Amino acid sequence: MSDSGPREGAEPSAERLDAARAALNRVRQAAEARGEVRMRATGPLVRDPNAPRARNARGRGAAGYSGRDPQGLGAVVNRMVAERGWNSPVAVGSVMSRWRELVGPEISAHCTPESFEGTDLRVRCDSTAWATQLRLLGPSLLDRFRRELGDGIVTRIQVVGPTAPSWRKGPRTVRGRGPRDTYG
Repeated sequence: MSDSGPREGAEPSAERLDAARAALNRVRQAAEARGEVRMRATGPLVRDPNAPRARNARGRGAAGYSGRDPQGLGAVVNRMVAERGWNSPVAVGSVMSRWRELVGPEISAHCTPESFEGTDLRVRCDSTAWATQLRLLGPSLLDRFRRELGDGIVTRIQVVGPTAPSWRKGPRTVRGRGPRDTYG
């Protein structure tokens, strides 16, 4: 059984290199027949092959880098957000989506962000004890938000306790203290 494919570690044969060169020459001749003129590239992307190559922080040659090289998706999205002025809406979304990471698992289990108006964050807690605890932790949370998200994104945390059930039944009600014995 003969294997006609390339073997590992084997150099490409001269026939294959000649075939590739012949295909390139056929494409060039077809382009010339259409009237396209082949020109030597010049400008900021072309460098002197004998010149030493300077490297920038990313490891790319400074002389050959034009800004058209592929970039990471994160860099492109960050640039688009900055150009369009979406920094604060994105930061608001990051407070909502990264809540557990920003405040920790214990607080996030009992307190959830409800709304964001301007720079005020409204947080609803599942008990009055957690609402009190979150009010006491407010300054340290604001400091953490400032470090993680940037200045001026969250300037105030409005803590709201749990909602009590309504005891009103029907269209008419009587003013007064209401039921007293229920949550004693």
